Order: sequence, then structure tokens, then C-alpha cells
Amino acid sequence: MSKADGAKALQRFTDGFNEANRQLNPQHNPSFEGGALLAIDQAGIKAAHAVRPQGNPGFRALEFTDAQFTVPRQKGWPKYFIANAASNRKNATGHFTRWFLVFSRNGIDEKWRAVYLATFPDNKAPELKTDRLGYAEAVPAGADSGLTVAPGELSRSYADYLNTGKGATFAPGRETDGWRARRARDANRPGVRIMWDDTAANYPPVSLRTKDGGALVFFSTVYHQQQTRFAGATIPVGNLKGLLEGPPKKTNRMLYTTVSGQTVTVPAKSAGGRVAVLNRIEAKTSVRPL
Repeated sequence: MSKADGAKALQRFTDGFNEANRQLNPQHNPSFEGGALLAIDQAGIKAAHAVRPQGNPGFRALEFTDAQFTVPRQKGWPKYFIANAASNRKNATGHFTRWFLVFSRNGIDEKWRAVYLATFPDNKAPELKTDRLGYAEAVPAGADSGLTVAPGELSRSYADYLNTGKGATFAPGRETDGWRARRARDANRPGVRIMWDDTAANYPPVSLRTKDGGALVFFSTVYHQQQTRFAGATIPVGNLKGLLEGPPKKTNRMLYTTVSGQTVTVPAKSAGGRVAVLNRIEAKTSVRPL
């Protein structure tokens, strides 16, 4: 894996992303995306296609500059690397963002596909540990990771925390106790009841050692949201009709499934401390009338 290979993979992603969003054709996504990012982006394209089957020829093309690549030493498959580049997309504060894309492939004959995406405050990612040749260190997913939580356990741990609020694994923040507080606020509004259930996802995590001995970890979860309105009410599908499972019907109960991708820092076991959620992206992937 060379930087030239990384540049080709990033260009393939960019070209595929722009084509999929111009044509609003979800069949394009698997050619340049995989894992959690495929589930998230493809759902968005499906929903948009149902609203605009003619496509979106006016889509503003995604562009990258100043691309940098982080390659870990790895044995066996799958293999992965991180590309981070300045995009022409702005965040909520009006600043251009750097996209941190994790690329993965399961064999020499496969194309590199983007499986995770994150952006960070002020475009600053945690500093990764590198050797004298510039290679990063891949962190094992199991108990030999040396972390307070093994990367392979993060999906289950995060889902359990969101369901129960118990434990001291995750640091306070927008996507932990803040997310639970927002759910509690919305659970019992007048005429509407909402219940949530979080589960672990099957997409493998990606982990790189940070300079402080901890790790930067990308992982995913799935949650289901059941919304119930007062008797006689109808929940509109709206712009999610492209994600509808089964025939449309008037109902006051709807089940939404959402895939979520998180990027976190996990402290070394020797240092202690809590897991901090730095970024989370999500998309509804199915809508089912009940």
C-alpha cells in the first residue's frame, strides 16, 4: 500500500460519490463504499431517489485537496488505511472540513472501499503513533489491545450504555449522556410516544494506536425507534418513502431502523479514564409501518 495507491482510492471514492449523488442511483454505492458507511450513504441515496427519480444534475461535486494518508503495519486481511483531506464542504459553523475516511479491502483482488467517515472539531484528529518509517500501529480488536475497552467490544458497550445509562465507560458529552437526555425529552411529548432499542452492529471496528498509548477507534451500532401517535392519527412517511418496507398504509405506529457510525478515543488500560465520542454520523436505513 503506497501513497499513490491511497490517492487512487480517494479519487475512486470521490468520483463514485459524485456520480451516485448526481444520478441518485443507490446501485453505485457498493462500488466505492462498504460497511457502515455504505449502509448510511446508500440509505440517503435511496430516500433521495424516491423523491427525485430524475436525479440531481445540479449536485455540487465533492472535491478534496491536501490529501494525507496514514497506513498501519498489518498482517493478514482485511487491511485498511486512513485518508484525510480538505473538502469543499462546510460544517455548521461555516468552516471547511477535513474528511477522515477509513478505506478497507478483504483481499488483493478487491478495490479499496470507504467504510467509515469522521470529521473532528477544528479539523484536528488525535495524534497517532508512528514508527521511524511513518507507519501507524494497528490495534487488535480483542483483549490484547491494551485498552480500557477492547475495540471489538465497543459496539456492544455503547449500545448497552444508551439503553440503560449504566456504567462509567463513556465520558459525558453530546453523544453519550447528552444523547440519552435528548431521547428522554422526546420520549413523551403530547400525543406521541417514542421508544428506542440499541444493538451492536456486525461491521468490524478499525483501531489505530495514539501517541498516548490509547487508540482512535471507528465502530458502528444500530438502533430501532418505535413511534406511536394518538389513536386515529397517521404518521406520514414523507421523504423516507424510498426506505419503506412493505406496502404503504395509514398507521399511528412506525418502526425506524438507523445505522450509526462513531469515532472515539479509548484510553490505555494502564492510564484509565473514559471513552470519548468525538464524532457520530447516522442515517435511517428502513421504515416499517406497524
